[in-house]
Amino acid sequence: MATNGKATNIVWHKSSVGKLHRQELLQQKGCVIWITGLSGSGKSTLACALCQALYSRGKLTYILDGDNVRHGLNRDLSFKAEDRAENIRRIGEVAKLFADAGLICIASVISPYRRDRDACRTLLPEGDFIEVFMDVPLQICESRDPKGLYKLARAGKIKGFTGIDDPYEPPLNCELVLPQKGNNYASPCEMAETVISFLEEKGFLQA
Repeated sequence: MATNGKATNIVWHKSSVGKLHRQELLQQKGCVIWITGLSGSGKSTLACALCQALYSRGKLTYILDGDNVRHGLNRDLSFKAEDRAENIRRIGEVAKLFADAGLICIASVISPYRRDRDACRTLLPEGDFIEVFMDVPLQICESRDPKGLYKLARAGKIKGFTGIDDPYEPPLNCELVLPQKGNNYASPCEMAETVISFLEEKGFLQA
């Protein structure tokens, strides 16, 4: 019997079919690719390009997009600091389950606070959490403004908007930084290939 948070008298029930079996079936290794960056930095675009590129190679992925998750699992959460932390915690736990299932889980979320991203990293075995930082300056993200959110934030109609009146804390030790220096105009497909090269190098695309 164990206690975990507010859950008491619980027991972990182990299956005879484990992660290694599932990875052998899928011919890949489960992991989490955590794409972080400002709104408008290209996180979701990269996630979709990466998903498509891996699909074409016969690899099974699933995208956890920050906005999409708020349509269901996290629809009860606001954008206050404490709810943002819970939002990332839930996404991290779901991503952990996908990785345990043998999938390559692509999480595309602003996740502005280092402590929340680091907490998600600790959920997975060492090496299985791949943090990808979309290093795009605020002025470029704001000029793109695909959802019109920066304009609303500047007008004071959105409070606590990351990059405007709420901080974004860049990763200090992430696995990949995109776009790579000197390659500011790389296409989403080119950036996806950079991530795939990393996955191949680390052995995630084979069982």
